[in-house]
Amino acid sequence: MSDAISQTQTANRSAWKASSEEGEPKPRGWRNVILAIGFMVAGLISAVVAGVFDRSPVKPQSPTTRAIPAKYDQQRAFQYLNQLCDLGPRPSGSEEMQRQQQILSKLFSANGATVEMQTFEIRHPEDGSPVLMANLIAQWHPERPKRFLLCAHYDTRPYPDQDRVNKRGTFIGANDGASGVAALAEISHHLSDLPADVGIDIVLFDGEEFVWQQGRDDYFLGSTFFAEKYKANPPANPYVAGVLLDMVGDRELKIYFESNSLDFAPEVAREVWKTADRLGVRAFVPRRRHRIEDDHIPLNEIASIPTIDIIDFDYPRPGFGAPRYWHTEQDAPKNCSGESLSAVVWVVHEWLRQQ
Repeated sequence: MSDAISQTQTANRSAWKASSEEGEPKPRGWRNVILAIGFMVAGLISAVVAGVFDRSPVKPQSPTTRAIPAKYDQQRAFQYLNQLCDLGPRPSGSEEMQRQQQILSKLFSANGATVEMQTFEIRHPEDGSPVLMANLIAQWHPERPKRFLLCAHYDTRPYPDQDRVNKRGTFIGANDGASGVAALAEISHHLSDLPADVGIDIVLFDGEEFVWQQGRDDYFLGSTFFAEKYKANPPANPYVAGVLLDMVGDRELKIYFESNSLDFAPEVAREVWKTADRLGVRAFVPRRRHRIEDDHIPLNEIASIPTIDIIDFDYPRPGFGAPRYWHTEQDAPKNCSGESLSAVVWVVHEWLRQQ
């Protein structure tokens, strides 16, 4: 996930603050000062009552109001996440990335896909050495006229750069890296259950965040390469829509509308969230919260594939004093959930079945 997220959110907050201050008269006199202090105190009391400052463990709410069908196997989905994390960090060009590619290629092939590797080479941003990258493309029924793209990134960031204790520690990337892949591994078991005219490509992007120095290195290398190739040589049956899964394993799952998704592919986003509502998957919240730079940006801007980002960026939850696991050593399987993965798989698969 791009660090531009934090910068964008800061910019958005600054812009909101500026517009608010310009549109309202300045407080004058002691009366207004006392009123302002009163509002601040009331806000603090409300925050304390709501648990905003509470650092204690939270018992996660189930992401659904009814049982997830057993065929969406929670244990199997979580096992996929664990299997990838057991490899250790999986940055682009590493031996662990190659082992991951072998595992996933074998799985998708066993579930009926034709698998290919879309390779390209970059220069390492630190020492200039060549780094071989590869997008993994698994196709089900490429001849069918209504084709959909399901995607995730499968590389991990080189270091946990947001960790307050050890910014050069070991980054496993259970949620930011493995969760989207694990969800797609689980959904691959269900792609025979689709309308007769619907085909699926699962694409795992390399180099989403091969970033060693913020502000210098490029994000979204794999998705940009894929989008450029797609634009230059469009398939006979272009994609109707795309869904990107990123950070979907949070034990405290809450997935809001992502603003870029609503700008680029509003109909796709609303259809998916309506499906979630119909199924009783309350983890999908039909309200905007974040504007996130992610792999769906080049897919929309370069390839013109209407693609949404399903992402829970509040990992594990928002609030002053709440822990933050994003890009830290705490992004580990213990903070993820097979139930969350299966809930997302259920929604996406059911949405596909209605196409």
